[in-house]
Amino acid sequence: MTRNMIEIEPGRFRESFGRYFEDFEIGHIYEHRPGRSVTQNDNIWFTLLTMNTHPLHFDDEYASKSEFGQALVNSCLTLSMVVGMSVSDVSQKAIGNLGWSDIRLSAPVFVGDTLYAESTVINKRESASRPTQGIVTVQTTGRKADGTTVISFERTVLVPKRGHAIDD
Repeated sequence: MTRNMIEIEPGRFRESFGRYFEDFEIGHIYEHRPGRSVTQNDNIWFTLLTMNTHPLHFDDEYASKSEFGQALVNSCLTLSMVVGMSVSDVSQKAIGNLGWSDIRLSAPVFVGDTLYAESTVINKRESASRPTQGIVTVQTTGRKADGTTVISFERTVLVPKRGHAIDD
């Protein structure tokens, strides 16, 4: 995470987080910390909030009869947590997300699992229509504490150049 201090007026500073377009380099890897342990409440609240009525996420008796033997964490919650972990390194200054692609769910996540994430910069280019901004694409991977990969995806964001962020 890149941390900047901006002098607002003489002797007064504001903390600013995130990266400018110029700070990204293809091949750089950002390990996102802290990790996050998934709780029962996280899974149930997210599942019900999003109106996902599949009992595999909130009915322990039903889930006990599945091939997993227990409730699964909602895959959209896994995606949201891993994206959230990456914000301070990838998109804290972003103007907007331009898209997610190639989302792969490679292993189940259960209540009690702790997730960690990392992102690799795989592409970057200046915006053709916005001279003060650039487009950055990262490959993000989420893993359990034991190293098992549970999710991977690409995310593309529109990022300001130095001196053109909202908090500059």
